[in-house]
Amino acid sequence: MNGHKDGDGAGQDGKQRVEKVATPVGEARITWHPAGRKAHTVLALGHGAGGGIEARDLRALAAALPAEGVTVALVEQPWRVAGKKVAPAPRTLDAAWSALWPALTLPGLPVVAGGRSAGARVACRTAGELGAQAVLALSFPLHPPGKPEKSRADELAGVGLPVLVVQGGRDPFGRPAEFPEGTSLVEVPYADHGFALPKSAALTEEEAMGVVTGAVTRWLVGG
Repeated sequence: MNGHKDGDGAGQDGKQRVEKVATPVGEARITWHPAGRKAHTVLALGHGAGGGIEARDLRALAAALPAEGVTVALVEQPWRVAGKKVAPAPRTLDAAWSALWPALTLPGLPVVAGGRSAGARVACRTAGELGAQAVLALSFPLHPPGKPEKSRADELAGVGLPVLVVQGGRDPFGRPAEFPEGTSLVEVPYADHGFALPKSAALTEEEAMGVVTGAVTRWLVGG
């Protein structure tokens, strides 16, 4: 049975809130970055298998989007909340995400599902059945590094909703040119899977994050 505690979700005051949500596979946690009364959309973002919501792109979006009327909900999977080092099987990740979804809809706004890496895969696999409006895939792991034959393109193709992929130009899990024709994709030049840049890059990390936040803002706010 699902349950909520420690807060009342996004609220209306524009202040960050943390909400704990019980799921069948453990307690999840949502950190809300509300847009306040002018909010028109909730963007729910899950983290990857190798890190949490402190990822640079997730932090950048949580900082930038509320001013554009987008409430950002950073979702921590139960395994991460419990302090475990290794992510569970995809079906367990999907079960947790599906169980906490009602908490994401409580503000009464359209919800765009998203995440980075493994979190993007979760969003793709579950968006249709959960009633998401669209999917934002940050650093989508198109294939394991060095194994392009093990493609996960079917997860993107099977969403059945608008999908935006934001991908690093040198992501070993799938460079932009490797994605299927017709994929709506924005490239972050020089960036790796974590959107980190080499010292030789012709742009700064701040500029790279500007590419991410600018593209997502245009997509969400500009229709």
